[in-house]
Amino acid sequence: MKVILTEKVASLGNVGEVVNVSAGHARNYLIPNNKAVLADESNKAQMEHYNKMLGKRVAEEKAAAEATAKKLNGMNIELIKKVGSNGRLFGTVTTTELSKILAEKGVDVEKRVLTVDNPIKAVGSYNVKAKLFSGVESEFTVKVEMDPKQAEELKKKAEAAAKKKKAKAEADAAKAEAGEATEENGEAKENQPLTDEQKLAKEADELLRS
Repeated sequence: MKVILTEKVASLGNVGEVVNVSAGHARNYLIPNNKAVLADESNKAQMEHYNKMLGKRVAEEKAAAEATAKKLNGMNIELIKKVGSNGRLFGTVTTTELSKILAEKGVDVEKRVLTVDNPIKAVGSYNVKAKLFSGVESEFTVKVEMDPKQAEELKKKAEAAAKKKKAKAEADAAKAEAGEATEENGEAKENQPLTDEQKLAKEADELLRS
């Protein structure tokens, strides 16, 4: 069911906007509370009447939206998040979270008017658009960075792993050199001429074997 809002409704839209709602929501809440009127052909005359009546209020709401747009345009929000081993965040940064952050900065923007081109699931910069009113839009940037403490921990782990790898490589190289030296010493001993005592011992050994 289509209705025209006679005042701003947070979950639906701004004053003067035509929105689709369930028949129950319209008849049980919006219309009885003077927040909306039916917006169909049979109610065309009443719609025109309300549009004229709401003209001043619409202008005021639009001016407020334009003021908010000025605050938002060019704004850069920095978020510090923990990152998983795959380089992705633990969860997505939602429009609900962004709306709360903006409120903390003194800019009230409903989550429903915020759209992100790409889901905020990893470290980087993202453009966020805000459709504040009919014909009034703004854009700001959200920059997500890794938690400095986590970054320091990862750096230390990387350095420790590099040292361990280097120590292992040096140990392997030392073993290889020691092995070559042993082989060389063995060959040198075999090629060395026997002393008189060694000759006698060898001869005695051969006699015993014969």
